[in-house]
Amino acid sequence: MAGLMFIVLLCLSVMTMWTVRGEDPYFFFTWNVTYGTISPLGVPQQGILINGQFPGPNINSTSNNNLVINVFNNLDEPFLLHWSGVQHRKNSWQDGLLGTNCPIPPGTNFTYHFQVKDQIGSFFYYPSTAMHRAAGAFGGLRVNSRLLIPVPYADPEDDYTVLIGDWYTKSHTTLKQFLDSGRSIARPDGVLINGKTAKGDGTDEPLFTMKPGKTYKYRVCNVGLKTSLNFRFQGHTMKLVEMEGSHTVQNDYESLDVHVGQCFSVLVTANQEPKDYYMVASTRFIKNVLVGKGIVRYTNGKGPASPEIPEAPVGWAWSLNQFRTFRWNLTASAARPNPQGSYHYGSINITRTIKLVNSASKVDGKLRYAINGVSHVDPETPLKLAEYFGVADKVFKYDTISDEGLAEGTTTVTVAPNVVNATFRTFIEIIFENHEKSLQSWHLDGYSFFAVAIEPGRWSPEKRSNYNLLDAVSRHTIQVFPKSWAAILLTFDNAGMWNLRSELTENRYLGQQLYISVLSPARSLRDEYNIPDNTLLCGLVRDMPLPKPYTI
Repeated sequence: MAGLMFIVLLCLSVMTMWTVRGEDPYFFFTWNVTYGTISPLGVPQQGILINGQFPGPNINSTSNNNLVINVFNNLDEPFLLHWSGVQHRKNSWQDGLLGTNCPIPPGTNFTYHFQVKDQIGSFFYYPSTAMHRAAGAFGGLRVNSRLLIPVPYADPEDDYTVLIGDWYTKSHTTLKQFLDSGRSIARPDGVLINGKTAKGDGTDEPLFTMKPGKTYKYRVCNVGLKTSLNFRFQGHTMKLVEMEGSHTVQNDYESLDVHVGQCFSVLVTANQEPKDYYMVASTRFIKNVLVGKGIVRYTNGKGPASPEIPEAPVGWAWSLNQFRTFRWNLTASAARPNPQGSYHYGSINITRTIKLVNSASKVDGKLRYAINGVSHVDPETPLKLAEYFGVADKVFKYDTISDEGLAEGTTTVTVAPNVVNATFRTFIEIIFENHEKSLQSWHLDGYSFFAVAIEPGRWSPEKRSNYNLLDAVSRHTIQVFPKSWAAILLTFDNAGMWNLRSELTENRYLGQQLYISVLSPARSLRDEYNIPDNTLLCGLVRDMPLPKPYTI
């Protein structure tokens, strides 16, 4: 009896410890990053593989999971991975960009540890160093809703990740040499869907299969370098249900424009004749249209896909009108990373307006891209480390750009680190004004923002009357059409050093990005985590002692 009582007491003790100390689930990954030969367009070239895979492994997680990813860099040059769209709450240490992290030296490893706190949705990761994204090492990252929180549609039969993107047959080192010498990387050579494109000769294996009558979820992300793509299914409509972490009003679409860096989730029902069908991704806004295809096969299908693929829309006005149909689903339950403005963002007073104007010009005979006349360069000491160790004044200057944009006729470009100082927990309006003839796609790390307007012409305060202040989608990318502007609203409530950049890789590499420093005056763990013990140190802080840690 005494032994039985001991066992009961021991079980109760263990249960109590689990209740008190219990954490959200942990998922551990070990990734080996290597070179390998790939031929996605039939031309052998050097790719960057993760565990031998191109594209890389798909991460399947759930809200509030802790992800621990040990990355071994077996390349011959420094390497970093960035988790695009994943909001590292209070933790820009895990962002994986040269402004926040030292790159992983060749032959060494670094372990990322972050929590997908209070969010759901479709995201992806990619390498942020050099032009490595042009060689692979990208993959899908999904965050499912917890079982206790219902989603606004029935569970699909299956959940598929679709990575679409333009592709170059030139190596990533050659493309980097082009940019370093002041040249553009020009137009891509093809379009890939999950690292390949169907030949259409009857030998193609299906990317996905569908059972007749069943509904499937497809998470579609544009992981390419510079080209907007139109995505569509042969013979099937798509019901849009989620966009970059937010449930949307469920409209049906024949096709969707997916700009670089953007992710959409759609439902597709297998309600057509049982056979093969193409999913199609084709380039937008360039003269010579490139098309990528993938086979979707009905499980009882009889017959090949028709060679007649659905046509893509023409012109950017169509894409603008499609943007205006996107609405946030205000009745859906979901994790919300930015709850302060979740339903009433339109009634919050704007405390600061920042207008950002992109430009392209030559500096010392070489092509550079800029924001408000400043073309960003990454210093040897990452900006976040310089700030945390108290040597920011030796590495960069705050507010090198004006909030007013770029004065008309200004052609001078300054090449320097571009850091904007932002006040913690203020509600900000950011205007992207595109004076160029090409489309832009912008992304902000660490935040979801409300994409309230995209309009032709120039912005002025009177244009606020055209904002959607009710149900604009909370997301993290926004496109800006040629000779147009876009407006976003957000609360700077996530302390850290956060990257705002052009998602066009050429533009970003040549300076069209900046960092936003959001410091908590309290210097408290309630607002920002301390530097992790395994953080790589480089530059001026390499041998410096760690600063006094934050406390509650």
